[in-house]
Amino acid sequence: MEYFVQQLINGVTLGSIYGLIAIGYTMVYGIVGMINFAHGDIFMVGAFVSLIAITALGLTASTGLGLTIIALILVLIFAMLIASVYGWTVERIAYRPLRGSFRLAPLITAIGMSIVLQNYVQIAQGARVKPLQPIIQDGYTIMRRVDEQGEFVVQISNMQIFIILLTTALMVTFSMIIAKTPLGRAQRACEQDRKMAALSGINVDRTISLTFVMGAALAAVAGLMFLLYYGVIDFFIGFVAGVKAFTAAVLGGIGSLPGAMLGGLVIGLIETFWSAYFSIEYKDVAAFAMLALVLIFLPQGLLGKPEVEKV
Repeated sequence: MEYFVQQLINGVTLGSIYGLIAIGYTMVYGIVGMINFAHGDIFMVGAFVSLIAITALGLTASTGLGLTIIALILVLIFAMLIASVYGWTVERIAYRPLRGSFRLAPLITAIGMSIVLQNYVQIAQGARVKPLQPIIQDGYTIMRRVDEQGEFVVQISNMQIFIILLTTALMVTFSMIIAKTPLGRAQRACEQDRKMAALSGINVDRTISLTFVMGAALAAVAGLMFLLYYGVIDFFIGFVAGVKAFTAAVLGGIGSLPGAMLGGLVIGLIETFWSAYFSIEYKDVAAFAMLALVLIFLPQGLLGKPEVEKV
């Protein structure tokens, strides 16, 4: 039981990171109707920007708690701003000029942007992995078992608590933005019919750009959490995490924010439990197999809505 609880905590933490990246995929798809395959590399850029900012501030585990919190807030804001610029640039270069073309063209361009970002970071920062010493340490003991095999302690670290709470807060905040604000209403109008939204006075170009910016900002948050949690990054993490997050978005229901978060949690839990109880080499196979099974019986995903053809 104790081992199960520990893996559950680990899986929720990993799933929270996947969920934040998946929200960016699902927001863009909901409005533009296309997948931004460069989104995972925006996450990678956010992680590298966070590492550069942390190094520049000289933030370490010995820094006081108050200063650490203030510094991390500054790093988070800086990473979100830089990643937002990259997200806006991708939209202007890869999507806006091709918005009226056939659907495959922006997809190919987005893949090209992904390759460009990967190689750009590889050249600028080097191909070696970049380590970071733990900054947020300590935690809490939840359960303890002592038997003839030894002692097993179930712990939740302060870093895991930080990731779960921040993810929950961002999920609620962005859901409220889409449901209650004029920007959210404009986004939902563009999702239903961009031409009618434009005729109603909505600036469609600005709405789409802001959607890319919001998704990139969330990816930067995920990049910072990934860096702090795992303590090592490289130029290729965007591809792997991007594929997992895209899988989570499809699993939860592409176009649904709660579905993206739910899909991220499911993927994270599957990977963690499979690695704990079975062969770790097949954890990705298990995740994609679950996606295939869900789509066979629920083609729209766990929380997605069936598309209605307009006639």
